[in-house]
Amino acid sequence: MALPATPGEPLIDVLNRSGMELPQVCYHPQLGAIQTCDTCLVEVNGELIRACGTRVSGNMTVQTETRGARDSRAAAFDKILGNHLLYCTVCDNNNGNCVVHNTTALLQVQHQVTPYHPKPYLKDESNPFYRYDPDQCILCGRCVEACQNLQVNETLSINWEDPHPRVLWDGGRPINESSCVSCGHCVTVCPCNALMETSMLGEAGLMTDLPLPVFQQAVDFVKAAEPSIGYGPILTLSDTEAAMREQSIERTKTVCTYCGVGCSFEVWTKERHILKIEPTHGPANGVSTCIKGKFAWDHINSEERLTTPLIREGDRFREASWEEALSLIARKFNETRAQYGPDALAFIASSKCTNEEAWLMQKLARAVVGTNNMDNCSRYCQSPATMGLWRTVGYGGDSGSITDLEKAGLVIGIGTNTAESHPVLATRVKRSHKLRGQRLIVADLREHEMAQRADLFVRPKPATDFVWLSAVTKYILDEGLESRDFLEQWVNGLDEYRESIARFTLDYAEEVTGISQDELRQIAHEIVQADGTCIMWAMGVTQQCGGSETSTAISNLLLVTGNYMRPGAGSYPLRGHNNVQGASDMGAMPAFMGGYQKVDDPVVREKFQAKWGVPLPEAKGLDNHEMVHAIHEGTLRVMYLKGEEMAIVDSNVNYVDEAFEKLDFFVVQDMFFSRTAQFADVVLPASPSLEKDGTFTNTERRIQRLYKALEPLGGSKPDWEIIQLVANAMGANWNYTHPSQIMDEIASLVPLYAGVTYERLEGFKSLQWPVLPDGSDTPLLFTQGFPFPDGKARLYPAEFLPPVEVPDAEYDLHFNNGRMLEHFHEGNMTFQSAGITSKVPGTFVEVSPELAAERGLESGRQVRLVSRHGAVRLPVHVTERVQGRQLYMPMNTQDAQQAVNRLTGSHTDLSTHTPAYKDTAVRMEILPEMGENPLPRINHRYGRPTPQRGVEVERKWLRSDYRFPGDDPRRTPVARQVAPEQAGGDD
Repeated sequence: MALPATPGEPLIDVLNRSGMELPQVCYHPQLGAIQTCDTCLVEVNGELIRACGTRVSGNMTVQTETRGARDSRAAAFDKILGNHLLYCTVCDNNNGNCVVHNTTALLQVQHQVTPYHPKPYLKDESNPFYRYDPDQCILCGRCVEACQNLQVNETLSINWEDPHPRVLWDGGRPINESSCVSCGHCVTVCPCNALMETSMLGEAGLMTDLPLPVFQQAVDFVKAAEPSIGYGPILTLSDTEAAMREQSIERTKTVCTYCGVGCSFEVWTKERHILKIEPTHGPANGVSTCIKGKFAWDHINSEERLTTPLIREGDRFREASWEEALSLIARKFNETRAQYGPDALAFIASSKCTNEEAWLMQKLARAVVGTNNMDNCSRYCQSPATMGLWRTVGYGGDSGSITDLEKAGLVIGIGTNTAESHPVLATRVKRSHKLRGQRLIVADLREHEMAQRADLFVRPKPATDFVWLSAVTKYILDEGLESRDFLEQWVNGLDEYRESIARFTLDYAEEVTGISQDELRQIAHEIVQADGTCIMWAMGVTQQCGGSETSTAISNLLLVTGNYMRPGAGSYPLRGHNNVQGASDMGAMPAFMGGYQKVDDPVVREKFQAKWGVPLPEAKGLDNHEMVHAIHEGTLRVMYLKGEEMAIVDSNVNYVDEAFEKLDFFVVQDMFFSRTAQFADVVLPASPSLEKDGTFTNTERRIQRLYKALEPLGGSKPDWEIIQLVANAMGANWNYTHPSQIMDEIASLVPLYAGVTYERLEGFKSLQWPVLPDGSDTPLLFTQGFPFPDGKARLYPAEFLPPVEVPDAEYDLHFNNGRMLEHFHEGNMTFQSAGITSKVPGTFVEVSPELAAERGLESGRQVRLVSRHGAVRLPVHVTERVQGRQLYMPMNTQDAQQAVNRLTGSHTDLSTHTPAYKDTAVRMEILPEMGENPLPRINHRYGRPTPQRGVEVERKWLRSDYRFPGDDPRRTPVARQVAPEQAGGDD
């Protein structure tokens, strides 16, 4: 029969698409052709070849069921069984998806010819999250391919030349002493039980927790029975046991609750035990995860979870019923509103919660209380990026998808530690850079992983990115290198913009930024010559006094060079939290209703009033920065905050703490008794993502559903239910019974979400806004113009705002801060994981070797950092990641007294009030106490990766004991098997 195919696509994909059952142990569509197993052999035009490593061409005659093909596949798989001990019934991986088990059944193997031989290696159980069993490893190389060419951490390899090959970490180190970042890619793609999550071991099966002697007896019994009864009855027994597991194991689709990448996967649960996270085909991540998304779920069942409301009595809290807590909240809210007016109350939504919950929080503020005092944590990170994009292109979101970052000819990262803050997104850039020749330029203060990988890494002086961006843009215009056709057709304001950047010459930029003129010219020419440029940026840009201006400069540069309105180009402000984009989309902001519709627009208000049946406030409300000042001034008296650790993450937290102490009444809603909750009058116990339904919107504007996997713990409740209870206690009459009803309301009022329904988001389906009423979405923005009246973008004459706190004689060091891979934000969730805490037990300050030598410092020395706003005491870690008089402090800590924001001030981005966290000067006092290096030796940063081009299967083919199935042993198979387009992993 004829099969439709696209020239150049892998033949195996065509055969799989047709529904043909063809064995393929090593092949994985997201890894490409690895070619280690030989189980997908077919005859093409009479020649025996691997279907995975063969590209489709015209007039191919493919035969899958010839005698030669069948026998060769069986012989290849038999060799695999020689590396693997089949004991499926008592194996935790016997869950219907074990490739080795399923291939044994597919090929109807009754007896294996190649005897099993154990390997002379012990299991590696050093990593807290997974273990490697060499005796079960079939040497398919999937894990190596995933590590080398998908995650691109380049830790794993196989020593093909060894008499007993195995998978190696950093060439042979224990896993926990290697460069392994515990991303879980290797475990996810392993086709058997060689790599398994420790959370699965002894937990998944009915008989997998047998004591070792009994377990070994069971395995010996199976092997003894196989010669006489064959594998058929044995597999039937294991299939029966696997079917019985279905009664106790639930597999629920969810979306990661950490960063803004929006990874989706299935969570496997057995009662409340989380067996594992299984990524398969998430639209943003595929099979990829990071250490947090794959393994950091201990917070769900933490003993520290809040399970009942708490009410303050003096300096203590007592447990209370929901009825009592809600009654108290309603009374205090109503009394305050009656006495001081609705603007005496303020509300803060959470970027960790769902879209539906953010919607109800802003609806509570506006429709029940009557105030626009409403904000969310985008104020702390991404509001300046949104402002810069609103000014220039009209939409405050990524202009394309993560796939566009993969397609780009050039990616520029500015102020973004992408590999640690957005690790799965970073893998796509690293993969394209390694395998497809994508160019990478990084501008940052620290030499993090992306900087080390970059083709050009520049270290501008703090808060001077605006200057070099404008200088590069001016140079492009002066040299006539701009995209003239694009500017003429799609952009306004060129003349005014030229005038605004007249002073930003290369000389001036070199003087202000420290970047050489040659490097600036190189950046300009790389952008102009690239087949599409994407610029991604994050808090290194936005958390400055000029964050909005620099974000505007980025978009201006992209407009001048024609890098909008096409795939593989555009602006990518990387959102920090899982739903910071969605919380803003929902109108959890002081000046906007849902979908960025202005609160002072009478047409907008009329639409919402007609739907909600109440009058709405007209004036812009307070943002969370202004709220703190208003508390000190006595005009803001009551606050309701959910899911945000404001007492740690806001800038100048000493000032924030004082404000919280002054509140008349404070309600905090959270999973844990956080630092912020310590200031509350009522604490309400909320449920995490696995205990609720809803949607998140990721950094690429992708809306995805999450499903409830577990019932709420104790008396905790999903946030949407709690907000509805508060609203109704105040006299509202809300009657939502499921978040889908809330989304229906959102779709009716928010044009960006007009076509969003739960049915259209079912399973792993997703939509990227704007979504039209018919469900059509917009992966690539600006395909037919820009959302301005004339359809044209605008070059905006932004202004350079220099830093406020430049180091001086007293405060002589620049204090930088940000995220680490292992922890998320302040660490309230990730410190619940013992494995992660073992890798990074607490915070520290990074000091450069030159500064350490100057001041006699070594790792482990205690120091006191003092700024104009406060002080912290913490240990030193000496590292080349920082340079000169730059310091870097991770924001994660279990001790609020060590928080980064004991040092930061109250100065902000002028346009958005985003705190200028990165604009801080400190002095260092060296203390006598000396301890251990705060970064333990088991941290991956001490490892030494072993980069290579994938599994390097050619080395296997050169082994003296390798024979291509079906070949005459006197023939050399390698010559006709190695072709450039077939070499492992380039698909």
